[in-house]
Amino acid sequence: MSDISELTQKLIAFRDVRDWKQFHNPKDLAIALSIESAELLEAFLWKSSEQASKDKIKEELADVLAYAFLLANECGLDAAEIVSAKIEANNLKYPVDKAKGSAKKYNEI
Repeated sequence: MSDISELTQKLIAFRDVRDWKQFHNPKDLAIALSIESAELLEAFLWKSSEQASKDKIKEELADVLAYAFLLANECGLDAAEIVSAKIEANNLKYPVDKAKGSAKKYNEI
């Protein structure tokens, strides 16, 4: 299995061969990410989680991740690094002894 930087390089190679970099500025990548996220949500519309098509989820989630990796790259961010930093920040905001089993926001626990 590839790591995030290898996947990002594959996405960039795919994009560059097709001359699509001209369309991949941060604003348009963020818009594409939002649209693909909505398409992922559509897989669940009017269904229970169990009824949603795994193939549709897989396809749309791949698009979401691809655009997220490309957006991070375009902004000069390391996707693995920023997710790790977010986990650390959330660990501080949601200590286990206060947050375990709760869906409350950090300022409510």
